[in-house]
Amino acid sequence: MTGGPVPGSVRDQARAVADAVLYEGYLLYPYHANTRKNQSRWQFGVLGPEGAAAAGVGEDSELGAQFLVEAAPTATLRLTVRFLQLQRRAVEDAAGRTVPELRAGARVWTGWDEAVEQEIDSGPMPLSDNTFRIDVDGGVETEDIAADDGAPLGRLVRTRRPQTGSVVTVVESVGRYQRISVTVRNLGFPAADKDDALTRSFLGAHVLAELRDGVFLSLLDPPAEAAAAAAACTRHRCFPVLAGPAGTDDLLLISPIILYDHPRIAEQSEGPLFDSTEIDEILTLRVLTLTDDEKDQARATDPRAAELIDRCEAMTPEQMRGLHGLLRDAEPGPARVVPALDPETPWWDPLADNAVNPDSDAVVISGTPVARGSRVRLRPARRADAQDLFYAGRTARVASVHQDVDGHLHLAVVVEDDPAAELHEWYGRYLYFAPDEVEPLGAPPD
Repeated sequence: MTGGPVPGSVRDQARAVADAVLYEGYLLYPYHANTRKNQSRWQFGVLGPEGAAAAGVGEDSELGAQFLVEAAPTATLRLTVRFLQLQRRAVEDAAGRTVPELRAGARVWTGWDEAVEQEIDSGPMPLSDNTFRIDVDGGVETEDIAADDGAPLGRLVRTRRPQTGSVVTVVESVGRYQRISVTVRNLGFPAADKDDALTRSFLGAHVLAELRDGVFLSLLDPPAEAAAAAAACTRHRCFPVLAGPAGTDDLLLISPIILYDHPRIAEQSEGPLFDSTEIDEILTLRVLTLTDDEKDQARATDPRAAELIDRCEAMTPEQMRGLHGLLRDAEPGPARVVPALDPETPWWDPLADNAVNPDSDAVVISGTPVARGSRVRLRPARRADAQDLFYAGRTARVASVHQDVDGHLHLAVVVEDDPAAELHEWYGRYLYFAPDEVEPLGAPPD
């Protein structure tokens, strides 16, 4: 078990992923306020005030997850609830009237919904039932705007609504383990309409949990003896995964989006792009195609958009090439047979998808395990298309083993005597055959 505090570097990696979760969808390409998609951009981890979902004006008011720990009697748990508080930025002219925007030369000020990060710590606390309050103050701030000659032009008015909520923990013994339930609720009074609900919602809500004198158990890949207890854990609108580098077992991220254990930010990523799950290279290229006027509109919308635009414009050719893709070697280790999946588990569930590792799994053919690196002879079946039949009798090397959503197995191979074999493997252009269409020529290399 872990005895001491979590090292700063480990916690930093977990928080970097949590920050990406927090701002996922905060700004949507092309990053200026008057685009239609930016009129409804809060998508993940939205906890509306009480009754908002039932009234059809907002999101459900809570998220909750159960997870397992193996802990000493001295164990303590620290929970950090993080979310964005909406901050409405209005533009007023010199007469105090609200206007869509103000201009002074090349400068533009627009109305926009900003956000302020909120972080509420609970603990360290013993592993026991507890309830903690979340209280976030509202406020109004003003910023004067002057024309180029110094004459008063108007002002920006930033308004935040107060927010209140709770964090509830319930601890139960499950054999040698303890099952902890964490529920985060928005306790704000019922909303009058959608706009009112949004101003009092927790946005991008998630929880970072840190355990001392104990370990979190993976719910995606639990130890065999904990599999039944892990399968019985419930979750509501979130996905608890191990956080920090691989091998870390004292940090947990309760995320509003689907993640796998030990998620991390790709080292090639130069900074946040915000726009829901977009690929960095594609989105960066899109940003560079914006007109100067569109870039000015984006810069006027939000300081984070201005930073994003400037970063993309300053990227070097070497940095751009770094975004183009990266091949990572599979982690070393013996091949294992592709596991049989529970037919009742939906294909899109991370518990199912996480069970298969194409780069290290094996399939047994005629008593021989076949995995990445195995040599096989191709024997296309009658169901194969005409192109596959050209490869009958030729030898190939297995690159990976896959299982589709219907449970069928496929071997990705590269034909050995193909002059372009090395190139095909480099960019992942494979031929695919079923296990009954190949003849093993030996076990996979160690």
